[in-house]
Formats: sequence, structure tokens, C-alpha cells
Amino acid sequence: MAVLADTNILLRTAQPHHPHFAITLHALDALRDRGERPRIVSQNIVEFWAAATRPASANGLGMTTEQAALELGNLKSLFHLLPKVRIHTEWERIVRKYQVSGKSVHDARQVAAMIVHGIGEILTFNMQDFARYTEISALDPSQIR
Repeated sequence: MAVLADTNILLRTAQPHHPHFAITLHALDALRDRGERPRIVSQNIVEFWAAATRPASANGLGMTTEQAALELGNLKSLFHLLPKVRIHTEWERIVRKYQVSGKSVHDARQVAAMIVHGIGEILTFNMQDFARYTEISALDPSQIR
């Protein structure tokens, strides 16, 4: 089954000193050993860029735009970027069904993209963010073997 990588997975690949760096690489290697190339959607790229170029003092990575662009190129070789498709109708259905509000609407948008693309699993360190969605399953990177 196809797997979408949450943005926190992308961010961890760019942080060799982060405690989740090794766990992330191990999970991605294990998925590739199974013949799976994790997918990303355009929203992941936007979220990655926002976090990567935000100052470290504001919970970002503090990269310059040039550094972020180089890292983005690396990510595109690690992950399969799915084509941009219209997901608004599915997103609206999900936010209404699950009464999603606030910052969680961004996660709902990823879930909508997953449904439209036929992806059933998301690799994430934020399991609780996706627990409510019965249409998909969340995979904890530390549990991938």
C-alpha cells in the first residue's frame, strides 16, 4: 500500500542532530526495502519550506532560501511527488465530517490528498493528529521494521 510522508518526516531528514533523524532514515530504508517509495504532495513542500526558512528561535530550521532549495532538491529524489489535483471537495467533506478547526485543517488537507490519490497510510511522528480519520492509518516511524 502507498505511504504518504508527513512534513515532520521531511524535516527530520534535514536535521542530522535531531533525535528522530536516525529513526526517520531507518523507517524510510525499511519502506524502500519493501519496494515502497514514500510519496509527498505539494502541501508537504510548502510546509517544509515554511519550517526550514523560519528562524530556529521560532521553532524553525533557520535555513536560508538557498539552503532550503538545495534540501528540497534532495527531498524530491527521496520521495515521489504526486501531481497536484483538486482536493477541495474531499477536504470540505472531511472537515465537516470530523468537525475539524484551527491548525488541524492542514492535516485534514493531507488526508484529503491521500484519499484522492488512493493512499491509505501516512508516516508521521504526530500519530494523534491523524487518529480521528477512519479513512487512513498513521504509521509510527519507530515501529517500521
